[in-house]
Amino acid sequence: STRKESSAASDVYKRQTKFLALSIVAPHGKNIAEGRKTIEVRSWMPPRLPLRDVLIVENSVYLTREGQTDPEGVGVALVDIDTAEPWRPSQVEAACSAGWQPGFFAWQLVNVRPLPIPQAVLAARKFYEVELDL
Repeated sequence: STRKESSAASDVYKRQTKFLALSIVAPHGKNIAEGRKTIEVRSWMPPRLPLRDVLIVENSVYLTREGQTDPEGVGVALVDIDTAEPWRPSQVEAACSAGWQPGFFAWQLVNVRPLPIPQAVLAARKFYEVELDL
């Protein structure tokens, strides 16, 4: 089973070079890649669901202004985002969050595939496209 999953991830890497990316402030990109963080909390909903093969880019700067980027991003994993719903207090631990606030959305991260080698990638706001040879 593990070999099939690993092989399937390798197949995705081989045939795909353009990825939809989402930047996550450290240490939470690593937490996603290692399976500790299974929910991403945002104030906005994804444009459509499900989203497949989203590249998680970890960076150290909160990107709060439109058009703001961080050249120091690192691609750490591919994930699928299956569902998004209003965030509940019971999801705080899965989000690796310090506390709950109303008005946010919980995005369910599934099929997490850590990159074999983390890749330097520009971090940007919301969803954005990157091209990588993995």
